[in-house]
Amino acid sequence: MAVRQYLCIDQKSFYATVECVARGLDPMTTDLVVADPERSENTICLAVSPSLKAKGVSNRCRIKEIPKYLKYIVATPRMQLYIDCAAEIYGVFLKYVAPEDIHVYSIDESFLDVTPYLTLYRKTARELAKTIIEDIRNTVGTVSTCGIGTNLYLAKIALDIHAKHAQDFIAELDEESYRATLWDHRPITDFWRISTGTEARLRNHGISTMREIAMMQEDYLYDWFGIDAELLIDHAWGRESTTIADIKAYRSKSKSLSSGQVLMRDYRFDEGLVIAKEMMYQLCLDMVSKKLATESVSLYVGYSHTQGVGGAKGTAKLASETNADSLIVPAIATLYKRIVNPSYPIRRICLCCNNVVEDRGVYQLNMFDDITAQLRTRAIQETMLGIKAKYGKNAILKGMNYDPAATGRERNLQIGGHKSNG
Repeated sequence: MAVRQYLCIDQKSFYATVECVARGLDPMTTDLVVADPERSENTICLAVSPSLKAKGVSNRCRIKEIPKYLKYIVATPRMQLYIDCAAEIYGVFLKYVAPEDIHVYSIDESFLDVTPYLTLYRKTARELAKTIIEDIRNTVGTVSTCGIGTNLYLAKIALDIHAKHAQDFIAELDEESYRATLWDHRPITDFWRISTGTEARLRNHGISTMREIAMMQEDYLYDWFGIDAELLIDHAWGRESTTIADIKAYRSKSKSLSSGQVLMRDYRFDEGLVIAKEMMYQLCLDMVSKKLATESVSLYVGYSHTQGVGGAKGTAKLASETNADSLIVPAIATLYKRIVNPSYPIRRICLCCNNVVEDRGVYQLNMFDDITAQLRTRAIQETMLGIKAKYGKNAILKGMNYDPAATGRERNLQIGGHKSNG
C-alpha cells in the first residue's frame, strides 16, 4: 500500500494579503493591518501583514499595542471579499484534486490528499505543492505556505512549525523525521491541539516535550487525561489514523444553532434584553430557513470585566419541538429576567438552540394551544425570509430593531461580526 501524501496549504496573513493585493501592493513588503477604525483602539486586528510581523507586531494584537513610531495602512475588514478570494483558491485546488480529496479546515487553510495524483502528474508531493502554490499566487495573488506529511497531523505540524521558516515556505515530515526534529521542540504549545491548559497539566507532571509524552507510561496519561490521552500518545509518536474520507463521513449525533456577540460598550439590563430578543428572533428565522426545530434554548450573559464576577447562564425548556418566535422569544425573555442581575452592566450575550431536529411540520396540541396563531406565525416567518432573500436582510425589520440599543440592523450588514464590504 502506497504511503499517503497530504498537503496542508495555508495563506500567509490571509486578510492582510488580500487587502494588499486589492491595492496593488506587495503583500510581503507592505505594512498593513486589517481592523475596523470605527471601533476603539482596543479592537483586535484581524490580520497583520508579514512585513509588520517581521518588525515585532504580533498577529491578533490590539491597535493600541502597535508601536506608535511605525507607519502602516489600516484596512477596514471586507469579509465578503475574503470569502470570494477563498472560493477562488478552492477553485485552484479543484484544477488538481477532486472535491472528495479536499478538506477545508478554515477560510484560509485546507488539507489535500494528493496520493492518487502523484503518478498522474508525474510529480513528487513537493513538486505538486509548488505548482498549486504558484497557481494560487498567479490567480489570486496571495502567498501560500504548505506542510507535507504522511498523515493529516504531520502535514499540519510541518505547516505550523517548519514551513514558515523555509525559504520556499514548504516543509515535509514523516514519522521518522518528526521524531528526529521535533521530539524535543519547545514550546510544546506549538503543536496542534496542545492548549495552554494541557501544557500546564503536563508541566505539573514534569513533561514539556513530545518525547517525554511518548516515553511516559500510558496508564498515567490515561489517569490524567482520560480518553484524550489516546490522541496525545498518537501525536507524540507522529501517528494519525483519521483520513479526509473519515472526516467527510462523520455525522454528529446532535446539532445545535448558536449566536453570540460582544457588545461595544457596557449595556444596561433593559438594553441587554433588547439584544437577547433580537438575536432570538433571528435564530428562529434561521431554524425556519433550515427546516429545523428545537425543544430548548440556552442563554449566557457575560458581565463587564469591571464587575469581577462570572456570567449568568440558564436553559429554557419548551413544551414541544418548535421554531416559532411567538413561543421561543417569550421563553428567552422570561429566562433573561430570571437569571440576569439587573445591577451588573452586560458585555456579552450568547444564545443556543439545543439539539435541533428536522422540523416535521407537526404540532403537538393541547387544549390551551392556538393552532391558528402558530400557523400565522409560521406564515409570517416564511414571508419575512422571502423578502429578506430578495431585497436584503434589512428590507423588513421589527420595531425593536430601531431601539437605540439594538444591533440587528448593523449585524445584518456583517459577516462573522465584521463588515462585509468595508
